[in-house]
Amino acid sequence: MSTHLAFGVDIGGSGIKGAPVNLKKGAFAQDRYRVATPHPATPDAVGSAVAQVVSMFSPSKKTPIGITFPGVVQHGVVKFSPNMDQSWIGVNIDDVMRDYVGRYVHTLNDADAAGYGEFLYGAAHGRDGVVFLATLGTGIGTAVIVDGEVVPNTELGHLTINGLDAEEYAAASARERHDLDWDEWAGHLQTYFAEVERLIWPDLIIVGGGVSKSHENFLPKLALRTPIVPAELLNGAGIVGAAAGAAHFRERQESKDKAEAKRAKSGAK
Repeated sequence: MSTHLAFGVDIGGSGIKGAPVNLKKGAFAQDRYRVATPHPATPDAVGSAVAQVVSMFSPSKKTPIGITFPGVVQHGVVKFSPNMDQSWIGVNIDDVMRDYVGRYVHTLNDADAAGYGEFLYGAAHGRDGVVFLATLGTGIGTAVIVDGEVVPNTELGHLTINGLDAEEYAAASARERHDLDWDEWAGHLQTYFAEVERLIWPDLIIVGGGVSKSHENFLPKLALRTPIVPAELLNGAGIVGAAAGAAHFRERQESKDKAEAKRAKSGAK
């Protein structure tokens, strides 16, 4: 694999997908490979499945590997993950993946990865300022990117809207569960995104998730001060964002190591 490649793995509730990513194009360098998410989705079972996905491509030791996780990951430790086995809580996912994959990996929240992918290669490409991404599905995943840097683990899908958790009120599943037509659901989205605007004043809002394919049925009905657009990377956002995030993390770490070495050398003189 060349220096322009990184590898991304997207862990989901039903499937674990991975592929090498061309970092210049923000696209898969080879077709992705998928395995079913094991049940129960324990650390050992998921670690083994991720290793299976990575081994299908045999990335070189120099290739950065990024892995998404559907939950809050703080300094490598899983703090919250409602859709995975609860044995993950308190576990260092970086250590688990390193043990199974056989090398260091960089893990990040799945929505953060999708948002970063959209910033680099998708709907927010070239945009400065505050970018807010919401994936509307069974729940609401959110990401905030400020001048190209991800603010990790934002859980703005759990804002309280009209006395309800926003996921219960405005997720795509809420439209189906409450039998809302597009106009009714758009009203829910209007309330939700207006609250997001009030709290963080984004410069751009991106809507992802499978329902974004039908964006013409609801986005034009919203009256927001912020431009709101559909995501562009669709189901590839997690893999692409994870790969790019891992490469970015490695670059920052290498720069930090060089700076520390330079300071140490100057101090020794």
